[in-house]
Amino acid sequence: MRELSVVVPMMNEEDNVKPLYDAIREALKGIDYELIVVDDGSTDKTVEKLKEFADDRTKVVVFKRNYGQTTAMAAGIDMAEGELIATIDGDLQNDPSDIPMMIKTLKEGDWDVVAGRRLKRQDGMLLRKIPSKIANKLIRKLTGVYVHDYGCTLKLFKRDVAKNLELYGELHRFIPVLASLNGARITEVNVKHHPRVHGESKYGLGRTFRVVSDLLLMLFLEKYRQKPMHLFGTMGIITFLAGMAINFYMFVLKLLGYSIGTRPLLILGVMLTFIGIILVVTGFLAELIIRTYYGAQNKKPYTIKEVYEG
Repeated sequence: MRELSVVVPMMNEEDNVKPLYDAIREALKGIDYELIVVDDGSTDKTVEKLKEFADDRTKVVVFKRNYGQTTAMAAGIDMAEGELIATIDGDLQNDPSDIPMMIKTLKEGDWDVVAGRRLKRQDGMLLRKIPSKIANKLIRKLTGVYVHDYGCTLKLFKRDVAKNLELYGELHRFIPVLASLNGARITEVNVKHHPRVHGESKYGLGRTFRVVSDLLLMLFLEKYRQKPMHLFGTMGIITFLAGMAINFYMFVLKLLGYSIGTRPLLILGVMLTFIGIILVVTGFLAELIIRTYYGAQNKKPYTIKEVYEG
């Protein structure tokens, strides 16, 4: 087993391949490492260059199509054999020279995860920095996991923590929360951040809504992952009782001789009653799905076209 596995998701980064290889090899001299680069459906010459410049420490995993950064990261972690696993972007904005420092921090403090914090971000203020600061603050407040820079890909994990992250969808930005759910001890270190030299960023303001929806999912997973009935059942019972109370009130009015057929309150009472029943039933179904999930086979959410070893 190697000391370290470095996982790099890449897509359409042909001009960054050789500089990335060179930077990693220079930074990790003296460390027994392997490099796992996952090509996430590139349409340029990224795959060709990944193979051309690969050495005997390198594995190039090529997806059949684009699955997204989270899935690419998950595939690399699945294949990693190191005692420690580092993740890093393939655009050279993260600096591999920070990895040895992160290894030292993890071992000296007996941490499970060391997360990078981009102290001097080399990104645009309006489209990247401001939305990122707002998102980071919101995530910290709602999840209680106090990491300052959720968007920094540069992270270091103990093997067992990385292998149990259960990455899917677009949850790579919530890795500290996922690790925390499994009881991981997390710390932060300041890391370097460089401006992008080659290629184009894959991110923009359009991801804001995805981040918010993923945050709602993380809150659900954090509080109700193993007991969804506590959420849906509680909401359902409250809604059902409110509906029944309104219906009882309308029934009393009817007995007293009042006309209730055209009153909006009657419609509200009936709607709340049925919504309450639906929420309770949803809770039952969610419980069944959770039990199926935990007992299901370990099927991967991606298809690999080939694995090239230098």
